[in-house]
Amino acid sequence: MSVRLTTQFRRLLAEPGLRVVPGVADALFARIVAEVGFPIVYMSGAGTTAVRLGTPDIGLLSMTEMADNAGRIVDASGLPLIADADNGYGGPLNVRRTIQCFEKAGAAAIHLEDQVFPKRCGHMDGKLLISQADMVAKVKAAVDARRDPDFTIIARTDAIAVEGLEKAIERANAYREAGADIIFIEAPAEEHLGAVIGAVPGPHLYNMASSGKTPFLKASEIEAHGFKVAIYPNWAMFGAIRAAREILRHLRDTGDIAAIREDVVSFKEFFDLLGMQEVRKLDALYASSDVGRLNY
Repeated sequence: MSVRLTTQFRRLLAEPGLRVVPGVADALFARIVAEVGFPIVYMSGAGTTAVRLGTPDIGLLSMTEMADNAGRIVDASGLPLIADADNGYGGPLNVRRTIQCFEKAGAAAIHLEDQVFPKRCGHMDGKLLISQADMVAKVKAAVDARRDPDFTIIARTDAIAVEGLEKAIERANAYREAGADIIFIEAPAEEHLGAVIGAVPGPHLYNMASSGKTPFLKASEIEAHGFKVAIYPNWAMFGAIRAAREILRHLRDTGDIAAIREDVVSFKEFFDLLGMQEVRKLDALYASSDVGRLNY
């Protein structure tokens, strides 16, 4: 019997060293993460909003839309998934349903934040928080709601930007005591890192966002500070956006796609990434004749 993805995730956390986790927004990039060889994948809320709505991350997507995307990423990659579950999409009872929906979708872990609804990207200004007591209730509801004991609850606080470091540490400890498995203190400055790790027990998550509010440290430096998980939310997407712009500008200006043929993947490479070899095996297994067999 195969090991559940939730259990795989727990075992990876139990191993020595930092877990480096690339972020994706869709099933295609999830396949790339798996192909390259990473053992865990992260679903970015900002990235999901970008690919589904083409808007900034200001809390416009619903819980079911996010859970649906999580399921597609898990199906495509086969990897344990850490999913952004925003602020749980309501109060403690909403959080219970959120946990159960993400579990059903196949996620191995989610993170919940202590922002008001509607939330916004953790690296934007103007964030507002719910009370510490209300967030503690949400964490407890999340812990109680999970059916799989290996499903991991990550509690995030955005308090540094709103209430300061000391309050962020106080909140983080309260969320840990409420049952959170991993603590995620959003957007700490470099001078905060030692205090964060020293003051809050248990594993911590480091968010390598692109805003610059969190220092751009090497993975070895993040590990040396004492973090257990580092997520890189949208870096693959950022690279793809720049590449897409270059190709489209070239097409607009020259009308000649042949000149950049070597700069992109081949037709075969594209379909191989999408699992075409496995599809061909299945097609051959069930086909009644060679007529119309899949090939390329």
